[in-house]
Amino acid sequence: MLVDLSFRLLSRLPLSWLHRLGGWAGWLVYRASPSYARRLRANLFNALGREDEAVLRAAVAEAGRQAMELPWIWLRPAEEVVASAVRTEGWELVEQARADGAGILFITPHLGCFEITAQCIAARIPITVLYRPPRKPALQPLMEAGRARGQMRTAPADLSGVRKLVKTLRSHEAVGMLPDQVPGEGEGVWAPFFGKPAWTMTLAARLAAVKGVRVIYTWAERLPRGEGYLFRLQAPTEALTGDLETDVAIINREVERIILQCPQQYLWGYNRYKQPRGGEMAAGGGGA
Repeated sequence: MLVDLSFRLLSRLPLSWLHRLGGWAGWLVYRASPSYARRLRANLFNALGREDEAVLRAAVAEAGRQAMELPWIWLRPAEEVVASAVRTEGWELVEQARADGAGILFITPHLGCFEITAQCIAARIPITVLYRPPRKPALQPLMEAGRARGQMRTAPADLSGVRKLVKTLRSHEAVGMLPDQVPGEGEGVWAPFFGKPAWTMTLAARLAAVKGVRVIYTWAERLPRGEGYLFRLQAPTEALTGDLETDVAIINREVERIILQCPQQYLWGYNRYKQPRGGEMAAGGGGA
């Protein structure tokens, strides 16, 4: 009840206020949790290969903004949320794929406002997104309300959901997913992520291998002062091969390139390199 009430109250605030509050909240969490701060700094240093105080400070604040904007993204009217994407770059990739009769796999890293990307797509075409329940059950009805909009459908993160995604792609429709969550046992392989072995889901590569699928990478850059978002759609720079482990590594490299376009807005505090139960790395593992 308290979570629901808090979200609904926060959703009434202007986006600019939420982003300002989020910047302060990001620093509060950073100062209050030494383990989180160490992980954020280590992951950012590993990716950039150097210390960059300006990017670090921005990343701390942007992580707070990402959390604080959720009530607004999930609970404001869908038309208002989509309109906050004040500019779109690359939609012609979607138009071409649809003209060619292709299914479309939208791959979205945890970069910028990743919650808004599917809403922007669903305002124009049908899309089915992979759904994983939040760790806090109180957030589930709020998340479901935020994602059941426009032409958006959801698929659970289980075998039935995967079958639904494959069927959707074979029907020449669109699917959206986040590729950089740590998968469970039996759902991943070790692959380099910014030069360090990371247990990486195979699902994106498997879906990309469905016949006739076009892969498009998407992300939404958070603009300063609550001015909205820049919704970007980008074509892959490397062709997939059909070999599962090779393609997982290729997708990781694509995600790296996108993240480095705006490193301050990636969720560096996420434990991307954790080892799941049953995911022990064999000697010499982690290569492409």
